[in-house]
Amino acid sequence: MKIYCSGIGGIGLSAYASLARAAGHTVLGSDRAASALVEDLRSQGIDITLNQDGSQVPEDADLFVYSEAIPEEAPERKAAKAQGITQKSYPEAVAELTKGHRLIAVSGTHGKSSTTAMVARMMLDSGMDPTIVVGTKMNELNNRNWHRGAGKDFVLEACEYRRSFLNYKPQIILLTTCDGDHFDYFQSQEDYRKAFLEFIRSLPSDGVLITHMSDPDCAAVAKESGKKVMDADENPLPELGIPGAHMQQNAQLALALAEQLVLDPETAMKSLQGFRGTWRRMEQCGQTKEGAIVYDDYGHHPREVRATIEGLRTKFPDRKIICVFQPHTHDRTIKLWDDFARSFTAANLVIIPNVYDARGHLEKKLVDLPAFLKAIEQWSGVPAVNRLGFDETEKAVHAFAQEGDIVLCMGAGDITNLATKLVS
Repeated sequence: MKIYCSGIGGIGLSAYASLARAAGHTVLGSDRAASALVEDLRSQGIDITLNQDGSQVPEDADLFVYSEAIPEEAPERKAAKAQGITQKSYPEAVAELTKGHRLIAVSGTHGKSSTTAMVARMMLDSGMDPTIVVGTKMNELNNRNWHRGAGKDFVLEACEYRRSFLNYKPQIILLTTCDGDHFDYFQSQEDYRKAFLEFIRSLPSDGVLITHMSDPDCAAVAKESGKKVMDADENPLPELGIPGAHMQQNAQLALALAEQLVLDPETAMKSLQGFRGTWRRMEQCGQTKEGAIVYDDYGHHPREVRATIEGLRTKFPDRKIICVFQPHTHDRTIKLWDDFARSFTAANLVIIPNVYDARGHLEKKLVDLPAFLKAIEQWSGVPAVNRLGFDETEKAVHAFAQEGDIVLCMGAGDITNLATKLVS
């Protein structure tokens, strides 16, 4: 089968493309810009164009798979429709890959990628060979975000955006948190909660939900679902190779899964204790020329921002922490304004370079950055400054950050490029 993937450089669709290629299909696709993921796909023999005007969609394609970031009116989707090519979204396509496997789905507002990575490492170390799709790159997977296993299990990071996870039919669900996000799509917190409830209720009669019953949001949907629940809080908080109580709580979910899968508990615990994080999850990148330590993190929700900064503060109680935060979408920032403003209390300085406009076609109102900075200063008690673009922000970091300081580049957009520049 010939498969064309639009938005192939995305962290999810790139994994699908690789698995399809490994299964023997002819895979090609497009993205808007070159990236490390795009280059890795090319190294696997996948042809990728950076032209998305629709002219590159082959007439003989059997399947057109598109990223959730590609809107219906995009030229490539229009071209595929005009040519009569079957179209599937990324979650619809991945759902096809999971058929015939025991699906272990990791879901939640925060911590999905780290928890999926912990589970993947633990299962591999325990002698299992699951197929894996995770929203980050793992050292254990040769710095990739996928693994085509020979076993019966499929470990999948299952995103809730646009109710994508309802495409999947899991036998086991790990629920990290459920406190609300993606309000450019979900109408309210209740609408968000109902999506998770529907997902959990899709479990078969012998399926199981693993979650933190100490978390009121998770406990509420768990109880209402009527499904069998394993309380991850009954497991100890493992000592990990990365800081943060939130990471330890993610590991508790993995330990509960180990019990459900009847894995050797000592092997499972040892594997988790050896976990050193993943790409863009509190990842230590190196040092600036002044000797400041640079971390890169994908966190883009208030709870994630707070947890990550507090984790670094626990590890470095006396260091100056400079958080370079790039808000991800105007809509999210505006709707979670107060929560964001209160999230930086453990930092010493906040720098906002810009807002990453990932869904420009959906943005209805733009962030008032001066007001946002003022809110951060008021509610977090931390100085906050705006530097227009990465060039100015880079200069500011070199001016503010001295030897031994911590620089945290944080956000789900292209802020990772700044982290790379700071240590190069």
